[in-house]
Amino acid sequence: MTTTTAPEADPLAALRAATVVAVLRAPSAEAGIRATAALIAGGVTGIEITYSTPDAAAVIREVRAQHGDGVYLGAGTVLDPGQAVEAVEAGVQFLVSPGTEAKLAAVMLDTGATVLSGALTPSEVMATLACGVHVVKLFPASLGGVAYLKALRGPFPDVAIVPTGGVTVENLGDWLAAGAVAVGAGSDLCPPAAMSTGDWDTITATARRYTAAAQLAREQQR
Repeated sequence: MTTTTAPEADPLAALRAATVVAVLRAPSAEAGIRATAALIAGGVTGIEITYSTPDAAAVIREVRAQHGDGVYLGAGTVLDPGQAVEAVEAGVQFLVSPGTEAKLAAVMLDTGATVLSGALTPSEVMATLACGVHVVKLFPASLGGVAYLKALRGPFPDVAIVPTGGVTVENLGDWLAAGAVAVGAGSDLCPPAAMSTGDWDTITATARRYTAAAQLAREQQR
């Protein structure tokens, strides 16, 4: 049986508020839990626990238990319907798939979670929109860069887009200025080496830089 979450009046409000979503590919469940705490300490409250993380569902449950409403929590690299249902039952608010497949998208939407589904080309964006998902995950965004997002905004001015892949603290503001509703940041924000060695201070310090850059970018948009 599918577990549903209560729908939000604006399903993107929490995503906009978070602005930065840390795409967390941890080498162990413990590293995922510790890295999440380090990110939140640095002000990054949007956390995507990917299913490439060992025991991802257990990590999600523990993060939710430790941080409650202090985290905007999601599951990423969702590749099959079972993962979508499991992640929502564990406590996520959003689900992310690297690509778009109609049956998977339908199950993700049926959970009641906010759904981000991957696309790159205009045709893929159209196919993603046809599935009814809330947000297009532009991936890998590094292939086209900020200029590519600007070009996509021409035919798709009202589509919520979150670029992931190639986002750095230096270009974060450029992505938001180009029309991104938020950004997904992976290894630049949460380096694999830091997670492997337990260097949580470095992760917190980097998170603070991202938080400051996001705040400045939002202020400039007003």
